[in-house]
Amino acid sequence: MSDPAPPPKSPGPDDGPAHDGGAHRFWSARRLPAALVAAAVLGAAGGLLYDIVSVRTGHPAMGWRRNLAHALATRHLDDPLIAGGAALAMLLGLWLIVLAATPGLRRVLPMARTSPDVRAGLDRAAAALVLRDRAMEVAGVRSVRVDVRRRVVRVRAQSHFRDLDEVRTDVNTVLAEGVRELGLARQASLSVHVRRPAKR
Repeated sequence: MSDPAPPPKSPGPDDGPAHDGGAHRFWSARRLPAALVAAAVLGAAGGLLYDIVSVRTGHPAMGWRRNLAHALATRHLDDPLIAGGAALAMLLGLWLIVLAATPGLRRVLPMARTSPDVRAGLDRAAAALVLRDRAMEVAGVRSVRVDVRRRVVRVRAQSHFRDLDEVRTDVNTVLAEGVRELGLARQASLSVHVRRPAKR
């Protein structure tokens, strides 16, 4: 006698439609800052190691090391040069901490995930272009500027005929549907401004 079939699984957070719980922003590779830091560390470590080996083999220390040791031994902490160097080092450290703790890749918007193994993103410029084309289909719209951000989509349109309130309502309706069809993980709010073209 065969075992009875298991009851159907109730939908969980990873089943069915996409959810934004795991759709975080994409992280930037930051190759340029990493290369600059690596080059600076490699250059400083290489120069210091060369100088140490040179001193150990009986040669005098390099001029920059003697000057640095003399400056550190004779200058006080309130010296402007020392304070400026410390401020510069602090700013550089804060910059590196910010780079390490933030995603940084702002031009890619995360899309809703339909599978836990697949992540997709949409370029801001591409999203703006799609919404602009949708808005241009509204009767009365002469030109449109669309700025897509994570939380809000700002639209500035010019209408050369029809009532402005009617055009604004139609643009709101069309673009609200357009924003939903983008499939973004975070549904941005819509801000639409419609005006007449400037008279020449």
